[in-house]
Amino acid sequence: MDIDIRPLVENWRFMSQAVGMTLLVSALSICLGLAIGIVCGTLRTYGGRFIGMALGLYVDLVRSIPVLAILVWTYFAFPLFIGYSLTPVTGGVLALGFHLGAYVTEVIRAGLTSIRAGQMRAALALGMSRFQAIRKIILPQALIRMLPPLGSLIVIAVKDSAIASVIAVPELLRQSQVLAGKTYRPFEIYTAAMFVYFMICYPIARIIDRIYRRLAPLGAS
Repeated sequence: MDIDIRPLVENWRFMSQAVGMTLLVSALSICLGLAIGIVCGTLRTYGGRFIGMALGLYVDLVRSIPVLAILVWTYFAFPLFIGYSLTPVTGGVLALGFHLGAYVTEVIRAGLTSIRAGQMRAALALGMSRFQAIRKIILPQALIRMLPPLGSLIVIAVKDSAIASVIAVPELLRQSQVLAGKTYRPFEIYTAAMFVYFMICYPIARIIDRIYRRLAPLGAS
């Protein structure tokens, strides 16, 4: 089999824009998922029984539905409910962020509950409010312990951005399909796409791992 990388060289602008879109969708969905997860995880831990049950239903529901189904529903069905159509990018970010948030919620809850209860009691005895104790004492320690699973979820979120191709988000996999169909060089193009995903995800995993190793002693309470 002969290998011809000319289609990649000749269409490098087209593919670089696709990589940029992948990074954009990944970054926005990760930020949304982390925001949802931190709020819901904290409320599920300290918000009382009924709030915990409601958020537990959200977590169980989202984790029981394939991300592809959530993505398709968000783009095609959700606009009928709100009365406004969504762009593919907006629909992709909302669906991927909403899906990621359920998993981050459980990581946050596990991290918060891993901190000894005596630290909360000590903070309250010093005159701190419950919110101040969580923000200044509990959460910083818990975040260090959460780094490994959060790192894994971030890498998964980057890879899940490829699923947005089904709603025509012009990200890396979608544009690779377009270019492969035009040039009839699927081996070179899809191999290059896999390499780009690796070059995005591998540094993220290694950087988070290095940060955790340096900060791990601070979270050992």
